[in-house]
Amino acid sequence: MPTLLLLAPILLPLVAALLFAAAGWRGRSTAWAGIATTALLAADAIALAATVTREGQVRTAGGLIRADALSAWMLLGVGAVALLACWASPAYLAAGQVGRRRARWYGILLHLFIAAMATAVLAGNLGVLWVAVEATTIVTAFLVGHHRDRPALEAAWKYVVICSAAIAIAFLGLVLLYSAAKHAGLSGEDALDWAALTGHAGELDPAVTRIAVGLAVVGFGAKAGLIPLHAWLPDAHSQAPAPVSALMSGVLLPVALYAVLRVKAIADPALGGGYLRTLLLIMALATLALAAILLIGQRDYKRMLAYSSMEHMGLIALAAAIGSRLAVAALLLHMAGHGLAKTVAFLSCGHILHRHHSSRITDVRALATRMPLLAGLFGLAVLALLGFPPAALFASELGIARAGATAGLTWATAAAFALTLAAFAAIAAHTGRMLLGPPPQEAATGEPAVPFTVAAALPLIAGLLGVAALGVTLGPVTDLLHAAATVVAGGS
Repeated sequence: MPTLLLLAPILLPLVAALLFAAAGWRGRSTAWAGIATTALLAADAIALAATVTREGQVRTAGGLIRADALSAWMLLGVGAVALLACWASPAYLAAGQVGRRRARWYGILLHLFIAAMATAVLAGNLGVLWVAVEATTIVTAFLVGHHRDRPALEAAWKYVVICSAAIAIAFLGLVLLYSAAKHAGLSGEDALDWAALTGHAGELDPAVTRIAVGLAVVGFGAKAGLIPLHAWLPDAHSQAPAPVSALMSGVLLPVALYAVLRVKAIADPALGGGYLRTLLLIMALATLALAAILLIGQRDYKRMLAYSSMEHMGLIALAAAIGSRLAVAALLLHMAGHGLAKTVAFLSCGHILHRHHSSRITDVRALATRMPLLAGLFGLAVLALLGFPPAALFASELGIARAGATAGLTWATAAAFALTLAAFAAIAAHTGRMLLGPPPQEAATGEPAVPFTVAAALPLIAGLLGVAALGVTLGPVTDLLHAAATVVAGGS
């Protein structure tokens, strides 16, 4: 039974991809088959989370696929965001009038993307984790270039070049970590096994491990949109189809940070907490500063959300630098809340784009009076991203601030939240112009050409309800969250 629970999240999206490859795009029937497989993935994630909470770590016979509390928490996020993105995809493709051939490839690549992310969080070996993260780069490059116009193709190439360089840096770090593990007496099978490495971290050569950890964190951090290899993110997120942008921002960035957390769980007992704390603090504050500056002068609402993702990843990196159990628990809650809220925001932007044929903020005005339902959902998603209660991000940001003060990092935490406040003010101002500003002179009167129906709004409503529910109570996932925080932070 545990083996089935571990393999199903990987196999179900592959089955959906094969279905799209064999049957092509046949409207509602194929779309609902894809949604059904993703719903089964989400259900499996819930069952696996319950199993891990009850029994502890579970693994397949070879140990290459494994889940502990941290893996299970991440898989819940993958399942929830993937379900929302697949649920919204038929309406998005219909509104964009995408042909059957392109819709077919969209379905294949989307589910391969989901399978790669599920593999990454369930990998029991850092080498398999690296392969899965690299697979996300290959698959999403085609999704970023889905529209096949010049900006999309340029964004796809930029994404491939930067992320391939970053993942090569991470690979070099893992090679050095493997060498350190072998010299510490671990077998070839265990030299990249994260559980074995964590258990023998004190035996690793400090000099080699320090270089290995630095390279791995910089490489995987680039996939999370952290400085210095961050430049791919705003272009890729702004050019990809809205459901793909939702998956990239809501899940791919946290999956990359999940890899950083796995490295951190090895680095802290091997090197002490100071080395990685300093590195992550520098990356976090630099990312927050850049995101705040670029958000202030932003003129494109999809790029605005992309820079917002960088800002939230900076906050998460700050929490990882703090490293206490409270900080890691707040970090994981922030990942979940941000994933759901950003999914709703990007899906809303997709509908706005199809109705205005422009991603410029100045071309979208008086949305609240012309399309109140869409405007309301987009506005609520932005409020959740700004940390207003009862959104989960309100609780997570309070947790990060408290953890920073408790850990003696008051100055860094204060600086980070000052930058966050500047970013939030910029996002609020831009969103206010879109929702409440005067209508543009050339705006058409009457109903939009493509109506926004209640059916199209349902996945957005579900995402907002999830964000609010996590902000009010963790309920049955409380124990899972605390166990996941312990995996990274230990007893600290």
